[in-house]
Amino acid sequence: MGDEYLQQFLDETTWYNHIVLGYLLPTNLWYPLPRFLQTWLRNYLAGTLLYLISGFLWCFYIYYLKRNVYVPKDAIPTNKAMLLQIYVAMKAMPWYCALPSLSEYMIENGWTKCYDRVSEVGWLPHLLYLSLYLVFVEFGIYWMHRELHDIKPLYKYLHATHHIYNKQNTLSPFAGLAFHPVDGILQAVPHVIALFIIPTHFTTHVGLLFLEAVWTANIHDCIHGKLWPVMGAGYHTIHHTTYRHNYGHYTIWMDWMLGTLRDPSDEEGKKVM
Repeated sequence: MGDEYLQQFLDETTWYNHIVLGYLLPTNLWYPLPRFLQTWLRNYLAGTLLYLISGFLWCFYIYYLKRNVYVPKDAIPTNKAMLLQIYVAMKAMPWYCALPSLSEYMIENGWTKCYDRVSEVGWLPHLLYLSLYLVFVEFGIYWMHRELHDIKPLYKYLHATHHIYNKQNTLSPFAGLAFHPVDGILQAVPHVIALFIIPTHFTTHVGLLFLEAVWTANIHDCIHGKLWPVMGAGYHTIHHTTYRHNYGHYTIWMDWMLGTLRDPSDEEGKKVM
C-alpha cells in the first residue's frame, strides 16, 4: 500500500480521536501523547462510556420500567452482584482496549487487508467480504470459547472468572464484559486475525468491535428473544448453567453443526412437564 493510501486510515483515526478526546478532555491532556496512546485513550473512554451507559439503560428498562414483564422478581440480580460485575469489567477495560488500538496500528501501517472506503471494492464485494468476516469471527469465537472450557488450566485461571455468574439471578447485562482481561482479549482475537485473511472495511471492523459491548450485554440479560438463528440470551443463559452447551457468539450454527446446541424451548418444555 502506498503512503497516500495509508494516510486515509491515519486521517480517519485522527478524526475519531478528535471527536472523542476533543469533547471529553482538554487538548493539552491528550494531544501531546504518542499516537498509539491517543488511540488507546480514545478506545478506553469510548468503551467505558458505551459499557456503562448501555448497561445502565438496559438494566433500568428490564428491571425497573418493565419489572416482572421480562424477568421475574426473584430472578433480578442484586445491586451488589451488578456492582461486582462492573468492578470486574472496569479492571479489565484498560487491557481490552489494547486490542483495537493494536489492530488500528497494524491497519495504519498497511499490514492488513483493510480498505478505507466501500467504493474501493464495490457494494457487492463489500457485502461478500462482510459475510465472510462474520463467518470467520463466529467460527473463531466458538472454538476459542470452547477451548477456554475444555482446556482445564485456561478455564481455571481465566474463564472461571466469568462463570461465577451461573444462575439467572446472578446474570445481568453488566456481566457481558466481566471477564479476566486475557480471556476477553482471546475471545476478541478472531476479529483481528480476520483482518489478515479477509478484505475488511475499516470502519465496519471498528464498529463491530465496539458493538461487542452491546451484544454481550444483550446475551447476558436472560431474556429469550426467540429470533432464530440468533444466539440470544435464552441460549447463553443455558451456557452459564450447564457449562457444556451454546458456545456460539452471534448464531447457533456452530453449536448445531458440532452437537453442542441446547435449545431454550426444550428447557421450557421440560419445566412444564
